Amino acid sequence: MTEYPCNASVLVYGPSKAGKTHLVASGPGPVLLLDAEGGSRFLPMRKTVWSNPMMEPPDMEGFDVCVCYVRDFSTLENVYTWLHAGKHPFRTVAIDSISEAQQRCVDSIAGQKQMTTPDWGNLLRKISALVRSYRDLLIHPLNPLDCVAFTAMEKVTPEGVHVPYLQGQIANVLAYYLDIVLYLKAAPNEDTGQTERKLLTKPHPQYAAGDRTNRLPNIITDATMEDVLALACDMDTPMQEAPEAFPDLAATAVDELGEEPAPAGATTNTKETPE
Repeated sequence: MTEYPCNASVLVYGPSKAGKTHLVASGPGPVLLLDAEGGSRFLPMRKTVWSNPMMEPPDMEGFDVCVCYVRDFSTLENVYTWLHAGKHPFRTVAIDSISEAQQRCVDSIAGQKQMTTPDWGNLLRKISALVRSYRDLLIHPLNPLDCVAFTAMEKVTPEGVHVPYLQGQIANVLAYYLDIVLYLKAAPNEDTGQTERKLLTKPHPQYAAGDRTNRLPNIITDATMEDVLALACDMDTPMQEAPEAFPDLAATAVDELGEEPAPAGATTNTKETPE
């Protein structure tokens, strides 16, 4: 039987410019960053570009991050073909962001036309298959990844609940596909004035978050993705009492027709927030 390393799938969401791209690019290297938003241009890392995913990945010697710009949904499918074959040097693969990747999928399905009910069903199948396929690279039989990460835009419901922004029913189930859901917020430290980036890891009445490992502290400050994985995989850390695994997002999601349903309140047993 094949033994896999301790690894994890992670979703990071939060306000614009909070540092989501930098966080997912800080996983174990080499890192492949599938950039659908253009944010990788400002990463202070040694980068190379995978310009044609129909061809093999570039040599990563001397580089920390390989950027592949996602201009259409087929790019994600072509990259997955190489990853699934195990013919790559990467330890972390990140899609930045799944919200924008979904919009690329909408473009491929409907173009400039209005989405129909069958189109929304097709969208759900495509995005669900994409997320699960990339996630399952963690258990690849020949070349398992250390981390598969996704970023997402943030949506605030009418009740003030912060959730990852996705359209359609995939918003209801995305958190259940992944091991760790983190809410990221950047704010100045009250004492030093320096910007701190805080990660909320546990369910909260106003934030969708969760940690399947039950080893992460409720809030982590100024962490890299390697730090998060090290904490999650520290087998010497006693597992905490399992909280509600993930809040029910069904009533806060955008439904398959793009209409906002009335949200329901979320409950949890923790009072900490990343404020």
